[in-house]
Amino acid sequence: MTNQAVPQPSLARLTPYIRLLRPDNWFKNIFMAPGILLAFYFSPELLTWSTAGAIVWGLAAACLIASGNYVFNEILDAASDRHHPVKHNRPLASGAAKVSAAWVLWICVSMAGLASGFALNFRFGITGALLWIAGILYNVPPIRLKDIPYGDVLSESLNNPLRLALGWYATGLGSAPPFSMFMAYWMFGAFLMAAKRFAEFRMIGNAERAARYRRSFLRYTEESLIESIFFYATLFALMSGYFIARYRFELVLATPLVALAMAYYLHLAYKPGSPVQYPELLYRQKKLVLIVLAAFLACTALLFVDLPGFDRLFAPWILPPLPAAR
Repeated sequence: MTNQAVPQPSLARLTPYIRLLRPDNWFKNIFMAPGILLAFYFSPELLTWSTAGAIVWGLAAACLIASGNYVFNEILDAASDRHHPVKHNRPLASGAAKVSAAWVLWICVSMAGLASGFALNFRFGITGALLWIAGILYNVPPIRLKDIPYGDVLSESLNNPLRLALGWYATGLGSAPPFSMFMAYWMFGAFLMAAKRFAEFRMIGNAERAARYRRSFLRYTEESLIESIFFYATLFALMSGYFIARYRFELVLATPLVALAMAYYLHLAYKPGSPVQYPELLYRQKKLVLIVLAAFLACTALLFVDLPGFDRLFAPWILPPLPAAR
């Protein structure tokens, strides 16, 4: 009896399921970096090789949890994605991947990510579980936060401060990160997400078609989205300003670069076929990358380099008393 070779799955058959994991979106976990840097600022003794290994482990766990959320999102959004001019090419919306296999992939990847997170430490695991639960609440009816105007932006951008907390806890710190920075990071994410919604709304160009893709667009207009962008940007400035005044005044010097990055991002949101709709492709925007890199490096340097007496420049000046009138 001749043994017949068992046919192996071809790369072409596996590709749609790799695309479901969206490895090109793993770069978003760079938002863990500020949490890591803040942890080193408050506890410099954590800067060791063992901590570096824990951070790499935590980054891998975060990528798996995020991929689980991406798969879950595509499973529940396949029908509405077919009404989007670009997202109709996604694996499930286009029929390139099977829904039954996608469910199995979601369970396996999610459980692997959560198990890895709890293996690192309990606080990291809990934060990873919150990131995973946020993905469920964002997508599952009847809650389905992504269908609620402004709730869609605030719930999805909550991933930003959760990633900050993942970076913080990956270092092994037991205390929570400063609440002011948590809120600032949340509002910064909301600014980015609202700009993305604005760009999507403008690209689709038809309110009814936009609503078929995302129900929250029923209540949005270009004006309301711009108003929300300024609202989130203002709260980000206030919360980060509190952190700077309370913990690290030198960071004031980096604020022009941060403001420039946000302004240029909003500029990109106005472009036809705006690249802010596809965050995974923003690395192609060289000017944006350079501005963001400069802002990040400035913040990193100013977080650790002391400028003695710098804060006194912003203190009230005590002038000598005027001579008494004769």
